[in-house]
Amino acid sequence: MLSRTADNLYWMGRYIERAENTARILDVSYRSSLLPQPVGGGSADGWHDALAVVGNPEAFAATTAAAAAEAAESGETSVVGEAELVRWLTLSPENPSSILSSVRAARENARALRATITTEMWESLNATWLEIREMDGRAVLLRGGGARDLLEWVKERANLFRGVALGTMMHDEALRFVQLGTLLERSDNTARLLHSKHALVVPDAVGVVGGVSGVGAADYYAWGAVLRAVSAFRAYHQIYHDVITPARVAELLILRPEMPRSLRFCLDRTARFLDDLAAGRTLDCQRDAAELQARLRFGRFDDIMRGGLGAYLGDFMRRVAALGDAISRDFMLTS
Repeated sequence: MLSRTADNLYWMGRYIERAENTARILDVSYRSSLLPQPVGGGSADGWHDALAVVGNPEAFAATTAAAAAEAAESGETSVVGEAELVRWLTLSPENPSSILSSVRAARENARALRATITTEMWESLNATWLEIREMDGRAVLLRGGGARDLLEWVKERANLFRGVALGTMMHDEALRFVQLGTLLERSDNTARLLHSKHALVVPDAVGVVGGVSGVGAADYYAWGAVLRAVSAFRAYHQIYHDVITPARVAELLILRPEMPRSLRFCLDRTARFLDDLAAGRTLDCQRDAAELQARLRFGRFDDIMRGGLGAYLGDFMRRVAALGDAISRDFMLTS
């Protein structure tokens, strides 16, 4: 396979997954905004947290500052409201991290692959792009339930695309590159979501996991929203048969091999796919993936907590970024 083809396949998978994960993280913020807010807080706080996780705070600040300056020159008042922040994260063409920009980038990579991907894959992705580019961000988000409807639609379209890919593509190296991009992006986003909440995962003197008591009503719904954002609410109760606790949520999303969005699940399959693609060679990306996989396979959550959950997740994100670079060097001939 040409390295350029591998690159397009890999990034097509990453951008589709990025669009969906952005929608999932924003869904956490949307659900949190519906909860009673503490004194001094506001519903926009959750959206700003999402901006820190998936967006580009500096670019957003620069854009809003420019808009405020233009409004001041014309004698108008510019107010950066919740709707404008959400529009920046979802349907803003100026934001390279927005859902719109991710779908556009995925479609551009797919357009270069018309001879490699199936007709059904192209039609699914192209239809998604044609629909989302016609959406009026302010009109969609200002109507009742507009944000929630948009986020659910993005998740549905991403699931449809992956289902079409698995059901129509040859299960060969081309599909492996799509899956690699999907898994690396997914693991990074799960780590980012947990990292944004890690300060709330605090062990007590009895034990890191078993000794953590239940949470209050507001925290219960907040952590329930996190589980729903990664489609793990039912899985949590099937595994733990108990009330939601932050430590168990973290354990589920880091170490459980059967959870499709856990770090362990993603790295298990990443290592396997890289072994398939290496075809008997020994590559740097294989070593990096195997090392990460071993840390997750043999790691204990108590040890992770003792070393600091935030530090562990930060190190994981750096290692995943390095793994992505190694994959590019080994297969896509980029430095």
